Amino acid sequence: MKLVDLTGQRFGRLSVIERAPNVGRKTMWKCKCDCGNYTVVGQTDLHSQRTKSCGCMFKEQLAERNTKHGLSNTRLCSIWRAMKGRCDNPNNRAYKNYGGRGIKVCAEWKNDLQAFYSWAISNGYTDELSIDRIDVNGNYCPENCRWASKNVQANNTRANRYLEYNGKRQTIAQWGAETGVRPATIRRRLELGWTIENALKTP
Repeated sequence: MKLVDLTGQRFGRLSVIERAPNVGRKTMWKCKCDCGNYTVVGQTDLHSQRTKSCGCMFKEQLAERNTKHGLSNTRLCSIWRAMKGRCDNPNNRAYKNYGGRGIKVCAEWKNDLQAFYSWAISNGYTDELSIDRIDVNGNYCPENCRWASKNVQANNTRANRYLEYNGKRQTIAQWGAETGVRPATIRRRLELGWTIENALKTP
């Protein structure tokens, strides 16, 4: 079959720049989107109008839908954005502890605030709670997340150390709440070589 040169033609927001390497037997074209981004699209996807932009059109439609639902100025929207920021943005101060460790936001939530909002409302969200990953090494996804208080979150961090005393095993934060001794004080005492009993019982 004779190859049809699409150079210079427009498909939606895409202007065809030049041929790109084939993917298998699929003819590919390098395109420039009206937003300024470049993307490579299959010829059949261009002709069928399955692909009309670099992806910016979908993001705009999603943002419009979220705005229509009245979610853009809610606390849940802020939580959603912060969650994605620490997983996806290397410039985020918390990235090294999240995205830098391979932690991701699942596709269901990453691309749809409404889906995240619906899960949150159906799973006990209140303004006093924050999102918490059950497995601190796992991703942000429905099966690994819950809404938890600050105390629950404090006891579910990688930095927590467990102490066993009189047959009872708790985190330092939990021992601090029980004994009235500040967790930082307990940690410091243990670093100085104190016994667990003295660290917990000394006023």
